[in-house]
Amino acid sequence: MKKFLSLALIAAMLLSCVVLFGSCDSADPSGDDGFKLGVICLHDEDSTYDLNFINGVKEAQKALGLTDEQVIIKRNIPESNACYEAALDLVDEGCDVIFANSFGHETHILAAAKEKPNVQFCHATGTMAHTEKLPNFHNAFASIYEGRYLAGVAAGMKLNAMIEAGEITAEKAKMGYVGAFTYAEVISGYTSFYLGAKSVCPSVTMDVQFTGSWYDENAERATANALINGGCVLISQHADSMGAPSACEDKNVPNVSYNGSTLEHCPDTFIVSSRINWAPYFQYICEQTQKGEAIATDWTGTIATGSVVLTDVNTAVAAPGTVEAIAQITEELKNGTRHVFDTANFTVGGQALTTYLADVDTDAGFVKDTEAIENGVFFESKHRSAPYFDIQIDGIKLLNTNFG
Repeated sequence: MKKFLSLALIAAMLLSCVVLFGSCDSADPSGDDGFKLGVICLHDEDSTYDLNFINGVKEAQKALGLTDEQVIIKRNIPESNACYEAALDLVDEGCDVIFANSFGHETHILAAAKEKPNVQFCHATGTMAHTEKLPNFHNAFASIYEGRYLAGVAAGMKLNAMIEAGEITAEKAKMGYVGAFTYAEVISGYTSFYLGAKSVCPSVTMDVQFTGSWYDENAERATANALINGGCVLISQHADSMGAPSACEDKNVPNVSYNGSTLEHCPDTFIVSSRINWAPYFQYICEQTQKGEAIATDWTGTIATGSVVLTDVNTAVAAPGTVEAIAQITEELKNGTRHVFDTANFTVGGQALTTYLADVDTDAGFVKDTEAIENGVFFESKHRSAPYFDIQIDGIKLLNTNFG
């Protein structure tokens, strides 16, 4: 009788554990504990930028064994109070960690984080987490400048091949770059791309024209056409539509895209594309939240962590040897024998750069506050995950600067 009562008591205790906590096991993202991830996207799958995030979410979801009910994606959320409202909606839907993917989302996500301290909020490309110091607000980015540098190497090798074939002269090796805004993120991107090309094609120059929008297919197409008409023989971009790649395919101009391959639509001009792989970060924030452990305030992914990747090279368009060159330089970037922003490889106003204060602790006055050059290298993303390289180097010409 005592044995029976003891077993009954144990069964009751186990039942209580299940009822109260869902399981006696530790939290697991793939379990039945109700964990949910919420994601806020500026656009939808038609934007290469947003598609890259959505693909990252799905990859992390698969790795973690999350159900579709545990992952909620809100698309086409503008950089306005609508973002704040979307974040609160996700809280109401039971999300434990919420991620927003656009720079202009940050202040709205921050407001939601202050209001909902028990929910974790993460934001891509932002600058405020390390100064706000909220335990539930986090920024993340990756060393994409390394990926853009590698893509630039592929571009420079293509220019060399065009010179050797007599299609252009060395003096005509001018690239065009379709930029969105004059933010440091865009400047860091086009500068690293240019430096990659210059490392193999010393005569290269580059024109940059801005659209004033992250996603405007007509404007991006028109800008690419304007650059081509202005003598640019190869085009790259920091913009999110197929506008520029499509213009290149129409004009048979080599193209280096961003955030994903355009091979299917541009088989005759696409060379390679670099992108941030967000899957490792999504998996990380889910696991940390489930374990009740802290998420890094300012997280930077790298090539080594699988957070910076390139697509396969389109060997039908790329110069011979491009795949091998990218592989070799990738290893040099990983082991630190090559640095993208080595000041020995560029000048500013004809002068070498030996010191530079960067605006790392962003404030309303954009006050320069942090020395960024150490031992002859500008260390991007060392003091903050979001890029802060905002220097105009020689060899790059800005055709318009009306967008900030």
